[in-house]
Amino acid sequence: MSKFAVILAAAGKSSRFNAKSNPFAGGLRTKPFVALNGRAVWLYSAERFALRKDVAEIVLVVSPEDRREVEDRYAMEILLNRVKVVEGGAERYLSVQNALAAVSPDVDYVAVHDAARPCITDGEIERVFSEALRTGAAILATPIVGSIKRSQRVDGDRTVVSSSVPRENLWEAQTPQVFEKNLLTSAYRERAAEARPTDDCELIQALGRNVSIVPGSRFNIKITTGEDLTIAEHYMDIVSKNNLKAGLFF
Repeated sequence: MSKFAVILAAAGKSSRFNAKSNPFAGGLRTKPFVALNGRAVWLYSAERFALRKDVAEIVLVVSPEDRREVEDRYAMEILLNRVKVVEGGAERYLSVQNALAAVSPDVDYVAVHDAARPCITDGEIERVFSEALRTGAAILATPIVGSIKRSQRVDGDRTVVSSSVPRENLWEAQTPQVFEKNLLTSAYRERAAEARPTDDCELIQALGRNVSIVPGSRFNIKITTGEDLTIAEHYMDIVSKNNLKAGLFF
């Protein structure tokens, strides 16, 4: 059986997150540590991956100023879910690069997942893992369904539509994004400093490699705003109250 490591990215500054009415986990002010129905957001993702027999380890990337409190507050969860905690960098790609350096040598594949995507399901993980085993590189994504507009600023403070963008063949990337470990390591070594990627798929493409798209669910939201947290809370409530397996109804 191939071995997977999972990198949970949780080192962002959460500058767009506004959740004054929602409790935070102690002094941790970033969205992966906000309480979602009484539990920290990052734990939902960590436990989902930890249940898999092919996941050998989970690497949680946190900001340097959060590391001590994360390790103290979640000591039991870190132990039970086979989590390594590492410090992130100033940008996302630097955080993933730090996490890659902590991945065990005998791991075959690496999955990178936003710790702020707690609604990921077993089925989605299975599909993207299977596709990565088949092709070496795969991501979850959903097709763009709305009308896409490009904007511009006018008169100093007005934002107006400058053009419409056809949505055919456009997808919104999600996580996890899963790659052969050697491929991802090579991509970071050869291209990261130049490309400064916003996600790992972009970096693999910079090597000239194809990345498979695995259709995901719109419930696999990334908690970016307080409104996103509310949506996730309602989703979890529906699953819990109806005794459903997450993902059953999509």
